[in-house]
Amino acid sequence: MKSVLITGITGFAGSHLADYVLAEHPGVEVWGTYRWRSRRENIEHLEGKIRLVECDLDDAVAARHALERARPDAVFHLAAQSFVPTSWTAPGATLASNVAGQVNLFEAIRELGLDPVFQIACSSEEYGLVLPHETPIRESNPLRPLSPYAVSKVAQDFLGYQYFQSYGLKAVRTRGFNHEGPRRGEVFVMSNFAKQIAAIEAGAHEPVIRVGNLDSIRDFTDVRDMVRAYWLAATRATPGEVYNIASGEGITIRAMLQKLVDRARVEVKIETDPTRLRPSDVEVLIGDASKFRAETGWAPSIPLDQTLADTLDYWRGRFAARRQPVGV
Repeated sequence: MKSVLITGITGFAGSHLADYVLAEHPGVEVWGTYRWRSRRENIEHLEGKIRLVECDLDDAVAARHALERARPDAVFHLAAQSFVPTSWTAPGATLASNVAGQVNLFEAIRELGLDPVFQIACSSEEYGLVLPHETPIRESNPLRPLSPYAVSKVAQDFLGYQYFQSYGLKAVRTRGFNHEGPRRGEVFVMSNFAKQIAAIEAGAHEPVIRVGNLDSIRDFTDVRDMVRAYWLAATRATPGEVYNIASGEGITIRAMLQKLVDRARVEVKIETDPTRLRPSDVEVLIGDASKFRAETGWAPSIPLDQTLADTLDYWRGRFAARRQPVGV
């Protein structure tokens, strides 16, 4: 493999995937798409090591231009509107961006006569309403999406299957369960709790952690294990197939929060914030990744406690940087 294109390289998983490819596969040229309004702090440390191309995937011409410049052997399609609560307030925009952006990439690949492996970062949210006897969830489980975001991911997933069957496009669909770690956006649950604790420790917030539903059960994988799985999906998995990527272990949001609180350097209180509750929530998401493990040899290597500690330290570092005097 000579070159790869990572859509959404400025984001959480995209920046970690770039780190992984550069460290583990130094002969591979890394390209990434970004939008003019994209924040760049996640890839500042990669300056001079990657090649960037400005591209709003909603624009078919821009998508074609990015692919024409990179001419990648693999595309890792990570760019998306990925925050579930936003999909409730902007369902049309979520569907339009996530679905149309992928179609634009697919059509550009066909028009340019390229033949890359195309890894689609789908989501465990597609499973939605999971019945008690259906856990751990296998790829054959019915999809019962419970949010506009989840519906958009079902569409991306099935488009990958359709383009593989119709045109031979080498799409590999990965249904990633929750993945967390340093650089995670502050709106996502583990990162949000860690940021609140770091803010309290820094004296920038009252000693109260505001929370939503704490009874949901989630399957957490460290982002650094997740992006390693993305690479294996593009290099060892079977095009046209779909794979769960998960630890196989569930924990309530309440228990995860308690693990973070136990690491806090100050006393905190926990209060429910009604604005953080969703119209409908997925109660249980625990994945069975045995299919992916059997084909690729992947297994998670970073324990949840390490992910929690690294995420909290990331936010502590961010608040410490804010306290530095000008010029330091």
